[in-house]
Parts: sequence; C-alpha cells; structure tokens
Amino acid sequence: MGQAGCGGLCLSLFDYKTEKYVIAKNKKVGLLYRLLQVSILAYLVVWVFLIKKGYQDTDTSLQSAVITKVKGVAFTNTSDLGERLWDVADYVIPPQGENVFFVVTNLIVTPNQRQNICAENEDIPDGACSEDSDCHSGEAVTAGNGVKTGRCLWRENSTRGTCEIFAWCPLETRSRPVEPFLKETEDFTIFIKNYIRFPKFNFSKSNVMDAKDRAFLKSCRFGPKNHYCPIFRLGSVIRWAGSDFQDIALEVGALAKGQPITRRLDNKLSKSVSSGYNFRFAKYYRDASGVEFRTLIKAYGIRFDVMVNGKVCGFSCSEAGQGGAGKFSIIPTVINLGSGVALMGAVSTSAPPPTLPTLCSGGSMAGRGRRSSGETCPSAPRKNQSWQEQSGHEEDGFLGVHALPVVPR
Repeated sequence: MGQAGCGGLCLSLFDYKTEKYVIAKNKKVGLLYRLLQVSILAYLVVWVFLIKKGYQDTDTSLQSAVITKVKGVAFTNTSDLGERLWDVADYVIPPQGENVFFVVTNLIVTPNQRQNICAENEDIPDGACSEDSDCHSGEAVTAGNGVKTGRCLWRENSTRGTCEIFAWCPLETRSRPVEPFLKETEDFTIFIKNYIRFPKFNFSKSNVMDAKDRAFLKSCRFGPKNHYCPIFRLGSVIRWAGSDFQDIALEVGALAKGQPITRRLDNKLSKSVSSGYNFRFAKYYRDASGVEFRTLIKAYGIRFDVMVNGKVCGFSCSEAGQGGAGKFSIIPTVINLGSGVALMGAVSTSAPPPTLPTLCSGGSMAGRGRRSSGETCPSAPRKNQSWQEQSGHEEDGFLGVHALPVVPR
C-alpha cells in the first residue's frame, strides 16, 4: 500500500493538466473585463514605458567639474580713489574660477585707515556712555569697531556720549552710493566650462563644442538662438532671473545658474533687516616712515552658484531626474513587460466578479438553480465525468463550463 501510494505520487509529477474556464454571455461583465485589460495595457505603455522610461537602466551618480572666467574692465573717478581702472583681479572673488564666484558691483571705500584712537559710532549700543566709568578700559565694544580706552567723549549738540576706542581710524564710512559703483559690470561676460561624467555608462561630455575656429568663443554669446555658446552676458543672466541690473547691483543677492535656467535664490520681495550680500576686505600699505595703513573696502555684488544637472539619452531621452542618465537595457524591459503580462493574466484567471453568482437564483454557479426566466442553471460535474460530458451548453445569456482537451500530437 505504501509502495503503491509512493509510486502514484511519483507518476503524478509527469501529469499534464489543463484549466477550466467560464464563459459569461453577459455584456456588462464582458465590458468590465475588457476595460480592465485596456487599463492595464494603457498603464504599461503610457506610464511604465513612455513616462517612467521603464525600458532604461539609470545612473544618478553624476560627476561634474565647473570652471568659470569673468572678463571685462571698468573705469571710475572718485574723490577717494581718483582715476582707477578695475579688471578681473579687482572685482572677481575668488580669482581661480570655481562653481561659486562673486562679482563686485558696488563699493564703499574708507581710505587711509590707521591704528589710532577715535570715538565709537553713535549707533552702537555698547559704545554709548554718560561718564568715563561706563567705558571699561580694555573691553571690546560688542558689535563695534575697537577696544575701549576708558574715556567717554561728548559731541556737540549730543544728548549722550560715546566711548573712545582704539581701532582703525577713521571708522568705516556709513553712506551708500545711490547708483552702482561699477556700472560697466552689466556688460561683463561669464565663461562657464562644464564637464560631466556618468561612471556607470562610462560617458563624458562638455558644454564646449569641438570647433576648429578658436575665434568662435571670442564673438559668440549664449542666447535663444545659440545654446551651444558657453559665454554669458552678465546683464542677460540677471534679466533671465527676473531682476533688473540697476536694482540688484546696489545691494544684490545670490543667483543660481543651471544651464539654461537662472533663478534668484534670495527673496527680492522680502523686507529683511539684513538684505543683500556683502563682505569687507582691506588693502594694506606702509608710508615712508614704515607705519602701516590700509584702505577698507565694503563690497556689494552678485554671487553666482553654478548648479549642474546632467542627462544622457540612450535609445530615447530619459527623464531620470536631476543629475540622472538613462540607457536602453533589456533587463528592466523584460521585467516590466513580465509584470504587465502577469497583470493581464491575473485579470483572466481571477475569480469572476461578484455579479456573476447572481445570474442564478440558487446562489451557486455550479449548483442547481433557476434563472429569472425559469430555466435551470447547469449542474455540477459528476465524479469521473469525461470532459465531453462536462461541456456546458451555451444558452442565450447564460454560463457554460468548458474543459480543454488534451490531444497528443
């Protein structure tokens, strides 16, 4: 008995089985079935392949190197500096040209500062005093310009005094120019050279075209009709960011440049107490007697952040996201096709919709019952019944149960 059971189990491994299927002669059920099939097909074609590029292998590890150069000269004639010519070494910081650089457009110059004693500015709260005891000698002025000497100085027609300090005197000039100091900055040019690489695909590219004529870079300018020129006019970049050069050059802010899209990072409509972008630097000298003095410069300007987004197209262009690349690959294509076929098969082989059992009043599709017309539902197949006998009769608007025959070839 045990040997017979084990032998039967082994022989059953070589059996070939077919599945039964149900044919529903019902327009509503058939329409629902076809709608599900069309929905899955539309999802597979439109979303998976056309929108999400499911046939591509992607690489998001973008490697980039950016080199920038600014060119242009400006001439100024002021009482503090006299006649002076400004070139790249004066107004571009840092000078080595990276993906972040600063172009000076406005200056506040305080010349001939020497280490000496002078009165602190009146608008510094910690520098205010009414007597000498308010100014502790050797104490640094909070948010001020120097160290207190212990004396309280009074100015004419003033209701309070200020502490005397040891600092770089005279103190920094507080007045601001009403127009940009370097007005010619608007016509300066920015050369942006960018290299990108996607290591997964071993793909490299630069935004500078291979041109035999070197004069091309001396005359071209980036614009709507010339996307392959890496030279940008500074005034045009600011205009593309939605700002006016005369307004942004006074206090200015930060711009992000991602070819060919430009955005202003600081909020130009914000009423912040600390608006604009500026910093200070000084140039030091020595007079004939060897005493050190300096010229203090408070620089306003435009900070440029060059942000790189790369995209590689293989077989079809990929929208893999910022810094992504896509290339046709058979593996994701087969996986997504297989998923779609599996969904189609799930619709075909899944249990009938809940509306089908209601076609028979008996509550069971295989049991005995009657339709609303009074006709009998098909009976359940009997044990050891052949597939020909199990074949249902397709009556109008009713169900038939069929089994597929196995015909050896």
